[in-house]
Amino acid sequence: MSIRYSKHLGLFVFFSDLLLFNLALTTAHFITFDTYRLQNPSVIFALLVNIGWVLISLVSKSFRVNRPLVLRDNINTFLLTLIYHLLIVFGVIYFFRVLDISRSEVIISYSLFFFLILLQRSCLFFFLDYYRSKGYNHRQILIFGDEEIAARLVNSFSQHPEYGYDLADFISEQQLADMPEEILIENILAKKPDEIFICYKLMNSELLKRLIRFGDENFIKIKVVSDLILSNNYAKLVNYGELPVLHITSHPEISLKIRFLKRSFDILFASFVMILGAPLFVILYLITKGTSHGPAFFKQERIGRNQHPFYIFKFRSMYTDAERHGPQLSKDNDSRITKWGLFMRKARLDELPQFWNVLKGEMSIVGPRPERQHFIEKIVIENPNYKKLLRLKPGLTSLGQVHYGYAQNVGEMRDRMRIDLIYFQNINLQADLNIIFKTVGVMIQRKGK
Repeated sequence: MSIRYSKHLGLFVFFSDLLLFNLALTTAHFITFDTYRLQNPSVIFALLVNIGWVLISLVSKSFRVNRPLVLRDNINTFLLTLIYHLLIVFGVIYFFRVLDISRSEVIISYSLFFFLILLQRSCLFFFLDYYRSKGYNHRQILIFGDEEIAARLVNSFSQHPEYGYDLADFISEQQLADMPEEILIENILAKKPDEIFICYKLMNSELLKRLIRFGDENFIKIKVVSDLILSNNYAKLVNYGELPVLHITSHPEISLKIRFLKRSFDILFASFVMILGAPLFVILYLITKGTSHGPAFFKQERIGRNQHPFYIFKFRSMYTDAERHGPQLSKDNDSRITKWGLFMRKARLDELPQFWNVLKGEMSIVGPRPERQHFIEKIVIENPNYKKLLRLKPGLTSLGQVHYGYAQNVGEMRDRMRIDLIYFQNINLQADLNIIFKTVGVMIQRKGK
């Protein structure tokens, strides 16, 4: 079967992104003004954003498609590029008042562009997975070093043909020790590998340096594989001068990029909801105030990220003396819930004031449900893993909240926590959007409780 490696994939993705960007711009202009003909401000705007996208994309390398294929990582890189581009464009347009551009045109353009890229990347990755699994678009690799580690690596490649790797040769540690360097270089050049994997337990540091230098000179990627198996743990390589050190933890590190993306999304989404939803807020306030005695808003201390307490805000759904006997969880047919409060809880409308907590930075749109200290202590006794969730900002909604809603006892809180731990292991904007869509479905179907 023929073996091909496309060196032009990145270039194709780059120009494809640019084409989709301009398609989004043109479509947004038509939706806004009912014409494809660009007026002078729109022409200048299109030119500005195209130049900006080319420059920022070249810096961020958002068009690169790395092996192994991980759609989530690629979309995250693209999103970060898109946000930087959006911030710069808004800065030029609105802060410096260079152009009089329709805000709706800009919002539609970027929203449509993101949707098109998500569709394009999904199709591209699906095609590449299938194409490589059939033996095409492969890379030739050499493996040096320990036989046991090399066997594990080859087994991994055989289980994942979509990685697109073909083993050209394996040279053991003993063969490396007995082989003159000139012969080794000749063998490598004869095989014409794209990548060399060095599997080591005790690797000769001088030989490693020479191989790395040789790889740089001949455009061959050098990758080092240790005998460490992490199972469910996570590792990050940190360089202390010339000494590489693996930082291993039982939970994934939340990168600055993810935190920046989540916070940017939180601010934009919460602002959008609070501005457009202002009339609904007023209606809910008046009905809550008028249907039962007491304030329309309810606040309660909850525990946030890194165990910092804060006050959560909600529309009051219970009578004012609901906890005169101490902290209690809600349950089915709870007599403490007002008739109007039951409707709000079914549609999750009582949670809307928490968007203010999101804007203040105390909560995120998506994250584990914030609990009271009283119940946290009970959950930790049954499952100490709950403490991991306290590393995150609590959320207005979560994977566990979608499945469980309001927990009726500590056992359900524990089960909901286990689902939220799944989210904790895989935090990304794509997962956040999926959870938000599911939450909207719960609200529309009034499946909250």
